[in-house]
Amino acid sequence: MKTYALITEGRTDQAVIENILYGFLGTYDADINWLLPLRDDTDLNRSENFSNWALVFEYCRSKRFRQALQLNDYVIIQVDTDVSEEPNYDVPKFEHGKELGVFELISRVRAKLVSLITDEIYSEFEDRIIFAVCVHSLECWLLPIFHKDKKASKTKGCLGALDMALRKKMKTQISGTKDVKLYERISSVFRRRKELRKLSAANPSLKKFIDELEEKKIMSDD
Repeated sequence: MKTYALITEGRTDQAVIENILYGFLGTYDADINWLLPLRDDTDLNRSENFSNWALVFEYCRSKRFRQALQLNDYVIIQVDTDVSEEPNYDVPKFEHGKELGVFELISRVRAKLVSLITDEIYSEFEDRIIFAVCVHSLECWLLPIFHKDKKASKTKGCLGALDMALRKKMKTQISGTKDVKLYERISSVFRRRKELRKLSAANPSLKKFIDELEEKKIMSDD
């Protein structure tokens, strides 16, 4: 059985990416390892149960990253781009006064992550490293579940748009809670391969992630 390691900004991101993997692979029988943040339901307040983009970057530049590649078949790195212009992230959203397109921004964030991993390690393991760059947040990836119009491809104000849809259709919201189980419930539709294909086509950065899974030819079994 193939193993998939997740290095993400948070447990909610893990939950959604897991459901995407189940749908892409066409099976729930996938060996998924949570490297960042760790999963420990007995002590959710421990420091190693927390993550953000800075810790993702730190993990990528550490010795633990090579160890992750030694112990897993694939490593998936997830980051949002909402704060990409902050110091130490250092990926501007604008150039010459013009906002970068989705795919150009993804390309530059990928280049940033590769620089942290180092060109040497990346060239050795390129076929096993997968990037999940959410423009500008993972909540944007959930909008196609609720919208069939241009809102499905939004990159800004996604949390507010998602909350509005959730209040209308499910009498709940995610703002202020970041409830992992709610993210699991919302994204469970991605577990169905046909739905995943259809919905991902509506959001450019989600589709880019699906395309990369295709390019790496990942599968659940040897």
